[in-house]
Amino acid sequence: MGFAGAMVVAMAVDALVGWPSWLFVQIGHPVTWLGRLIAAVDAAWNRPSDPPALRRTAGVAGALVAIALAVALGWTLQSALSFGWIQIALVGMLAWPLVALRSLHDHVAAVAKPLQAGDIAGAREAVARIVGRDPAALDEAGIARAAIESLAENASDGIVAPVFWGALFGLPGILGYKAINTLDSMIGHRTERHEAFGRAAARIDDVANFVPARLTGFLFVLLAPRRAEALSCMRRDARRHRSPNAGWPEAAMAGALGVRLSGPRIYHDGTTNEPWLNQGARDPLAADITDALAVYRRAMLLLAGVLAILAFA
Repeated sequence: MGFAGAMVVAMAVDALVGWPSWLFVQIGHPVTWLGRLIAAVDAAWNRPSDPPALRRTAGVAGALVAIALAVALGWTLQSALSFGWIQIALVGMLAWPLVALRSLHDHVAAVAKPLQAGDIAGAREAVARIVGRDPAALDEAGIARAAIESLAENASDGIVAPVFWGALFGLPGILGYKAINTLDSMIGHRTERHEAFGRAAARIDDVANFVPARLTGFLFVLLAPRRAEALSCMRRDARRHRSPNAGWPEAAMAGALGVRLSGPRIYHDGTTNEPWLNQGARDPLAADITDALAVYRRAMLLLAGVLAILAFA
């Protein structure tokens, strides 16, 4: 239960200060450090000349090495700390950079502000920082939809999942999860280079996010202005999403706001025809981003409250 308390500390510190830009300039960020490790493994072990079976095996080995190093670092740091309240505080401070509570809120709010002012160009520029879609193809509804989907999905893999694994295992859990998630972000794509090598990373990420994604969806349901609609939409549409996990928080948020999400998406390299979540509902508008942020804040407060009860009650 001490690890649950440490995650409350991490969430509180991140909510208050985030990861300051001056600190990022000076030392970067733990995720960028993991990214350099993964890039090195990808460059050394993912050889295009190798047959697909060998590249899949190399991908398994590369993923396990990156995860094992992250877990080992977490275990080493944690084992060197004192027990009791001091350990809770120090583990929380070390876990703080791995919880993207404030940055997610700020990035999505940065889309809502210009969109509400009618500044489509500014909103497109802001949303391009958080999604990979072609911003030039997005109207108000498309921008709002992209921002809300990013908020819902990243609430799961940027906050709930690392906190979940950190509450269970402390620093080894949260660092191990961040390695898994970064692996998926960098090599878990169905591209020519990573179709074989990144397969293991994508599958491990699916497993690691199975419980947190559903937990995030239920948090949104509990704090939704349309609770029954949010639950119904999540139960009906979550499995229609291309991802086995992202559909849960996204469908819950779609029902919570009474809007439709997902659907066809235009990227720089083509269009993907995704099924709608909450099909038949209206398209989202700028004000819906603000409402989604309110649901997000309440859900994260509830999560922190539950962790605090587990740790300190």
